Order: sequence, then structure tokens, then C-alpha cells
Amino acid sequence: MKEYQVLTTQTPEEAEAAMNRMARQGWTVKAVTQWDRALSYRVMITFEKDA
Repeated sequence: MKEYQVLTTQTPEEAEAAMNRMARQGWTVKAVTQWDRALSYRVMITFEKDA
């Protein structure tokens, strides 16, 4: 069985820090979605690991 977690960040630097932090805890990146909206930048990262 798999377990998933979704995080949203506001900068590429926050995204990188989140991915590194989660990797140290055994999570892998399953998907990344980026979008810009009225002067705001968002990255949604979906992580996966075995439960």
C-alpha cells in the first residue's frame, strides 16, 4: 500500500528545500505542478512512499 502527501510552495527555493527534506524521510516525488497566478508563483508537489 502507498501513502501520499501533497505540499504547496511559493518559490523554487522552498520547493527544493521541501523535496530534500521529504527525501530524507523516505518520500519520493510522484508529480510536480507549477502555475503562475496574478503575480504569485506556486508549486504543488505530490510525494509517495510505502506505508
